[in-house]
Amino acid sequence: MKIKNNRMFFGFKFILPVALALFIIFCCLPVLSCSKNAITKTPPGIIAEPERNTNKTDEEAALTEEKILDDDKFKLMRMNMVQNQIAARNIKDEKVIESMLKVPRHFFVDESQQNSAYEDRPLHIGMGQTISQPYIVALMTESLELSGDEKVLEIGTGSGYQAAIIAEIVNQVYTVEIIPQLYNTSKDRLKIYENVKVSNHDGYYGWEEFAPFDSIIVTAAPDHIPQPLVSQLADGGIMVIPVGPPGWNQTLYKVIKDGEDIVIKEITSVIFVPLTRSKE
Repeated sequence: MKIKNNRMFFGFKFILPVALALFIIFCCLPVLSCSKNAITKTPPGIIAEPERNTNKTDEEAALTEEKILDDDKFKLMRMNMVQNQIAARNIKDEKVIESMLKVPRHFFVDESQQNSAYEDRPLHIGMGQTISQPYIVALMTESLELSGDEKVLEIGTGSGYQAAIIAEIVNQVYTVEIIPQLYNTSKDRLKIYENVKVSNHDGYYGWEEFAPFDSIIVTAAPDHIPQPLVSQLADGGIMVIPVGPPGWNQTLYKVIKDGEDIVIKEITSVIFVPLTRSKE
């Protein structure tokens, strides 16, 4: 009996520590789980930082950095353009200046010409057409005397840049491009503007469906002022248009409709590509 009691005592001594250890582990598991959650869960009121994409390749990272540098470069070029070419030449309309600062001109030319996009000159955009010199774009836009509530018709969408400049200022822009290739390109570029409609037809006849227009801007030179455009200009409206034969003898006019009267004012001498007409 004495031996039996010793064995029972020995068994009790062995079981007790094991049971105690299991008890401790069982009790601490929820605490450890809660601690883990406390580390990973974002405290109330704190915005969690988005997870970074650690799977980016070196090439993707380099392309991202290159895009940021390009954006900064073009922004600086745009600021210099406005300061040295626009404001320095007495363009004072703040809405025009803000629009010229905002719209990325390099987006409206071929990639091979993007580094030249902010230079003080027109650039070829294909099909015998050009994107106008930045100063001329600003001058023509300012000459429209836009307040912001106007419905504007543009004849000669071209690259889409002039339409984008105006779209940043007014409620509605209707722009017409006769050359199918330029129409398709400009329409794609301008799709970010919900207030711009683009059409592919002969701009000499305007866009009668949406007439009258508060303002009309023509970005190619006819040899006379088209009567359909005058008819579609609202009373009190302004049209800015270059007129003259191909070459150096063109004049930029400001046409103001005052009831039955048409007032024509000369702005400056210019050189534009001729207004392309339908062959039909």
